[in-house]
Amino acid sequence: MQVTTTFDINGYEVAEYKGLVRGIVVRSPTIAQGILGGLKNIIGGTIGAYTEMCEQTREQAYASMVAHAQQMGANAILGARYDASSVEPRGGAVEVLCYGTAVVLRRKA
Repeated sequence: MQVTTTFDINGYEVAEYKGLVRGIVVRSPTIAQGILGGLKNIIGGTIGAYTEMCEQTREQAYASMVAHAQQMGANAILGARYDASSVEPRGGAVEVLCYGTAVVLRRKA
């Protein structure tokens, strides 16, 4: 599965548009991540526990998006993007959305 943030891939043309695909994951930090993150908020600096949680969440949303495209019969996703927002007022959970346009690509003649 080819995935790109651009809307075309050199040497290929869009044979068929399958539609919008998305992967969405909502996560909250574990107790340990919350404690470490809280301490880092007081002291300052990079919050490694939160960074790890966010990266895992992005990977899961991406994998879900790719699976959605495969179910639709696509072989590529164009215009891939991420979006994130807080689900709880105090930032306890984060929603990560990964989305793009599923297409069938074929090599240009």
